[in-house]
Amino acid sequence: MLIRDARRDDWAEMWAFMRPIVEACETYPWPPDTTESWTRAYWMERPAPAARLVAEIDGRIAGTVEIHPNLPGQGSHVANAGFMVDPAFGRRGVGRALGEAALARAKADGFHAMQFNAVVATNTHAVKLWHSLGMRTLALIPGGFHHPTEGLVDMHLMFREL
Repeated sequence: MLIRDARRDDWAEMWAFMRPIVEACETYPWPPDTTESWTRAYWMERPAPAARLVAEIDGRIAGTVEIHPNLPGQGSHVANAGFMVDPAFGRRGVGRALGEAALARAKADGFHAMQFNAVVATNTHAVKLWHSLGMRTLALIPGGFHHPTEGLVDMHLMFREL
């Protein structure tokens, strides 16, 4: 597996697995009709210190992470990140590799901590992964996410110093 900076020409392959993840409304709070142009701008076009990485396996994009300041100004020393893994590459360590790379990249880019604002509690694999990488759940937001089949479920607010 190769972790590298995402390139513009990676986008079509990324969007092919990102779109169904967004549309499923199970792990991302974005509306199911979020457009490709909005997602591309959010994921690919924010200026530094924002960064985006991909995991590549056998020449295919297996997953991606985007890293950005959690807040502007006085909160910009804390990073935030979003992750999506192509389900075709599930259970192959892609999420862990991207998580480790994101934490290292955020630190190298001068961030002091990483915060995740909305890890859906029903996404138990992600919760377990982030805990194993040193993220702590600081709070559960009761009913903070409207899951399409489970109804209102909690969201984890997670944090780790870098």
